Amino acid sequence: MKKSTLLILILSFTLLFVSACGRGSTDPSAEKNGTETPAGSEEQSEEPAVNESEAPSETEGSGAGQSDSPEQVPAVYFTSDISAEGLVRVYEALGWEPSGKVAVKISTGEPPASNYLRPELIGDLVQRLDGTIVECNTAYGGSRASSAMHRQVAEDHGFTAIADFDLLDEEGETEWPVKDGIRLDRVIVGSHAENYSDWVILSHFKGHAMAGFGGAIKNVAIGMSSPRGKVYVHTAGTKTEGSIFYSDQEAWLEALGEMVTGVRDHVGADHMVYLNVMNRLSVDCDCDGNPAEPDMHDIGILASFDPVALDQACIDLVYQAEDGGSLIRRIERQSGLHTLEHAEEIGLGSRTYELVNIDE
Repeated sequence: MKKSTLLILILSFTLLFVSACGRGSTDPSAEKNGTETPAGSEEQSEEPAVNESEAPSETEGSGAGQSDSPEQVPAVYFTSDISAEGLVRVYEALGWEPSGKVAVKISTGEPPASNYLRPELIGDLVQRLDGTIVECNTAYGGSRASSAMHRQVAEDHGFTAIADFDLLDEEGETEWPVKDGIRLDRVIVGSHAENYSDWVILSHFKGHAMAGFGGAIKNVAIGMSSPRGKVYVHTAGTKTEGSIFYSDQEAWLEALGEMVTGVRDHVGADHMVYLNVMNRLSVDCDCDGNPAEPDMHDIGILASFDPVALDQACIDLVYQAEDGGSLIRRIERQSGLHTLEHAEEIGLGSRTYELVNIDE
């Protein structure tokens, strides 16, 4: 082949290659402006995060369980107004009304000095709902281990003055199935639970010596269980009698969420709403009659149809607080976030949520 012919062929192929590359290129300003971001990019969103020093504005949750799913995420409503009026307002933000007899599940609090939700805080909401305050007896002794003693505590703490009070297990217990549980195959609740069509799970969010934290999930999983049911959950479905202490921490945390799925499936998700009050944020539970004094500020009241989203939002607010160190250490010491991880995996709810500040 002649040199001139070879040079012409090389030049032709070069021009074709340059032309093809030009057609496949993108405007460099597009990636910089965020209009075309490559998969796997670590570029941060420009949406504002929750301000750690102020009440949260409308935003997505900042917890470890957040995802980029395009599906609609559950709303968690927030108010910084920790008062009877604030509690009613955040409940009304849900837009939910009961269809029948209402149970308001609280913790009556272990004497003499626990941080239970005071009657003057919850009374207006309970009366608006024409609700009955419900509880179950404990499985660990103390002042609420028998019905007579427990009723006296409820009276002493002021609950019988604001509403009817019902011990769900006073006349025995009943069992509801848990579908596809890996730890539990049933829940064991007080038999009076069958008397209510609608449930308001009203929880004091705080730390917990065994679970790391207690919120909506624990208020159902342990609070609605009869004493035998409490042992069953605490021991991850291995027994119904004896000590509540169990060596497999991961298993018992998983049992918490599975118990709530059994209740939800029996009652119906549309018949349950959840509210968490973030005040008196001790590292200890209201089942402790002499809890550690809180060393962080009160935060607010939150409400949702999704118990996983609600508890995750409370966790996030604790982590964002400048003075949340003690409670964070308690949560992490007990691997508390695993409760929410497993609860999300089994379909109880979502750790991704939208926080809606009703104060704005």
